[in-house]
Amino acid sequence: MKSYYDELPRIEGLNFVQLTPISFLQRASEVYPDQQSIVYGSRSYTWSETAKRCLSLAAGLRKLGISSGSTVAMMAANTPELAEAHFGIPMSRGVLNSINTRLDPDTISYILEHSDAEFLITDTQFSDVMATALSKLKTKPRVIDIVDQELQGESGERLGSMTYEELLASAEITVDWGYPESEWEALTLNYTSGTSGRPKGVVYHHRGSYLMSMGTVAAWNIQKNPRYLYTVPMFHCNGWGHVWTMALMGGTLICNRVVNAENIFEAIRTHQITHFGAAPIVLAMLANSPRELHHVPDYTVEVMTAGAPPPSRILEQMQKLGFNVTHVYGLTETFGHVVFCDWKSEWSSLDIDKQAEIKARQGVRFPMMDSVRVINIETGQDVLQDGKSIGEVVLSGNQVMKGYYKNPEATAEAFKGGYFHSGDLAVVYPDGYLEIKDRLKDIIISGGENISSIEVESVLYKHPKIAAAAVIAKPDEKWGETPCAFVELKTSEECTEDEIIEFCREHLAGFKRPRQVVFGELPKTSTGKIQKFELRQRIRKQAK
Repeated sequence: MKSYYDELPRIEGLNFVQLTPISFLQRASEVYPDQQSIVYGSRSYTWSETAKRCLSLAAGLRKLGISSGSTVAMMAANTPELAEAHFGIPMSRGVLNSINTRLDPDTISYILEHSDAEFLITDTQFSDVMATALSKLKTKPRVIDIVDQELQGESGERLGSMTYEELLASAEITVDWGYPESEWEALTLNYTSGTSGRPKGVVYHHRGSYLMSMGTVAAWNIQKNPRYLYTVPMFHCNGWGHVWTMALMGGTLICNRVVNAENIFEAIRTHQITHFGAAPIVLAMLANSPRELHHVPDYTVEVMTAGAPPPSRILEQMQKLGFNVTHVYGLTETFGHVVFCDWKSEWSSLDIDKQAEIKARQGVRFPMMDSVRVINIETGQDVLQDGKSIGEVVLSGNQVMKGYYKNPEATAEAFKGGYFHSGDLAVVYPDGYLEIKDRLKDIIISGGENISSIEVESVLYKHPKIAAAAVIAKPDEKWGETPCAFVELKTSEECTEDEIIEFCREHLAGFKRPRQVVFGELPKTSTGKIQKFELRQRIRKQAK
């Protein structure tokens, strides 16, 4: 039986408005018009100016004939153009597909074709690889060039008929913010790293990105007018959604093409950075950088990291440098981070090794997530909260993708049972905090025992001479599989295989320690993730 409450009206545009991160830009232009929005080299904009540039981008694309739902591909570094595209392209009713700048021409051409890209905005720095990719296409998108004056003669050839700035100037600005008719409409298209087979296109919706920003503010305790250094590539999960979050909070985005210790410390010194996101390998780079580069501010810089947990040695050094590290977990399919180590004040009094042990736990769900569970793969029931029982992480909530673009089979497989299946294995501790132990495909089964590659890697990272490490399964006639460690040493350091194995013997059970250690630079993605599939290929070739 209906109650009177059910009779009250829901009126579109009055007491019910579709959620979209575009609204953050409109509000920022009204509330923080003179606040710095984006700083890049000699260029600096306010939120009022950024709003005008985004409106111009949307108007220019409409003049070129963009239709609702058209894919606009973009190949760009972390520059103002890519930040503006996160607003301007959706405002044109198009869908932004930001492409990984380190991909090969064959993969890029596949993405352009598979995504049905009608427009391509590409930085001339990447003209060589993009020209090769375009040559492989039967139907080519309309190309617009970003010509960056900051490159000072290092820019490549132009491929399009107009520049990005000419596009912005091509149409008269109208105050049409391009809000979606439905918050469920596609906002962006992000392709996975493609570690096995072709990459899959993950479709984000307006509602999810809006709520992701709201959840990030609450979980990361972001205050008004933060100053954010963009070290995370904006092509990776849309830069973890932080471009929209900074607009929400009237923050300032500091952009830089090159991520290295010198540029990060200089940005902190020059721009009073309060927040940045970084892969664990970037934290190691900062911790191990020459002392003369260091700049320790008189305030705490908040750092968000995702991936392998920071070893205690790295964590201690980061604290000495003025950084507070928050460990998060997520996937491309969940708009980025959706679980975080929600720090409790009483933990701060613990010794640094214990703090590192706790920070290794990815933790609890973000405020905007509906459910994060760890289930037994065979029964589908929640695992025991004993810190030992391993299960798969499954998720549900507004931060789950619409699905994979033109891949209904993969979508159905990922969504089976009413949850998104992450493919990640984890344990849950008595306090409800979860800790990722491995990818399903990375777990090592040796003599019937499960070995977490992450656990072995965590021990390797404690070795004072090791800069980066990865552990994979190596076929073994007796045990089925045994751990094989790939190790990248710090500059000027020398070490032997026996030394590494002996170190592991002191910290790991016998069956868990590596049987082989391979030295050399590790293959990494542009976001700093180690590409284990390449290491597996090396092992397979070695076995032949």
